[in-house]
Amino acid sequence: MIYLDNAATTRMAPEVLDAMLPFFADNYGNPSTIYGLGAKARRAVAEAREHVSALMGAKPEEIYFTSGGTEADNWAIKAVAEAYTDKGKHIITTKIEHHAVLHTCKWLERQGFEVTYLDVDKDGLVHVEDVREALRPDTILISVMFANNEIGTIEPIAEIGALAHEHNILFHTDAVQAFGQIPVDVKAMNVDLLSASAHKVNGPKGVGCLYIRSDVKIRSFLHGGAQERSRRAGTENVPGIVGFGEAARRAARILPEKQKREQSLRDYLIDRLESEVPWCRLNGHRSRRLPGNVNFSFSFVEGESLLIRLDMEGICVSSGSACTSGSLDPSHVLLAIGLKHEEAHGSLRFTLSEENTKEELDTVVEAVKKTVDLLRQMSPLYEDFLKNNKSERPEELLDKEA
Repeated sequence: MIYLDNAATTRMAPEVLDAMLPFFADNYGNPSTIYGLGAKARRAVAEAREHVSALMGAKPEEIYFTSGGTEADNWAIKAVAEAYTDKGKHIITTKIEHHAVLHTCKWLERQGFEVTYLDVDKDGLVHVEDVREALRPDTILISVMFANNEIGTIEPIAEIGALAHEHNILFHTDAVQAFGQIPVDVKAMNVDLLSASAHKVNGPKGVGCLYIRSDVKIRSFLHGGAQERSRRAGTENVPGIVGFGEAARRAARILPEKQKREQSLRDYLIDRLESEVPWCRLNGHRSRRLPGNVNFSFSFVEGESLLIRLDMEGICVSSGSACTSGSLDPSHVLLAIGLKHEEAHGSLRFTLSEENTKEELDTVVEAVKKTVDLLRQMSPLYEDFLKNNKSERPEELLDKEA
């Protein structure tokens, strides 16, 4: 199997599993208790908090463990909305956010809040001036994702954060795809709240965190006990938190080399696909993108059909459409960057890890070439296209489309 869907989830690192195992059976104490078994769990949670905070340049006491990125996004946005209602009810976000942000904002609109959804350019970049123009006296929050989960574009987070602070507005970023993949520094980047998830960095599923800057005053999201310094009730998922901490420590150790290696493989895959598969398009910014993200649209094919056939050859990737979630609608991200519906439906996302090799990518390229050609031969649209454009070479047709 060749696994190229690391933006969806990653394989748990062996050292992460080793760190977690004792807390399932031997060190099973509740960290809220005062006896020795509970104290051992409490120290493990504190150590994990230190590792997670260090990877984003935060203080340990600014990290609050959650069930994952979705809960962290919900908590950040809803809690700010509740706490700052007296100042205003206007929120700014973008059209390419994860659904954990978009659906939360839609819910707030039903509660009487107003949300501005910013456009992005053809590369998926949010322009700082567009954020500035959207500001209002009653704006209480700006939420812009650090890097897009589908097309990999990295947003100008530090600049947007500086603009937010210039106008005394809180700034939240969904960094689920960026945390542990590229350098993140909440202080230098003017971030007030940040969401992250363990399973994107070779940690366990079901655990994440919300960074809350120490002087940001928002209330609890879950009500009950006094866990997480009375801000997130519920007995802590100690094994998961320990795994998250170990995954963060591992990510910090390997980040420079991992980033360099994945970027090299990413560019190699992009170059081969662009040069060897006619009528394809790279989605997302060419250079301001996550090291391991490659997203292509292949004209005259359905992404789902391509995905299924690649799966039959042992290659795991994801489609650019939302069909797998039960919807026939194409990706909102791909539509936001200007793709037509048929182009969005013909998209695939390849996301790499430090474990992938050049030889694997060679196998993937050959499989994509073969499968795209096979599917196109079955497409009447492709047949008509060739009949109407006999005199032009593929690169000329691409120039014309652009």
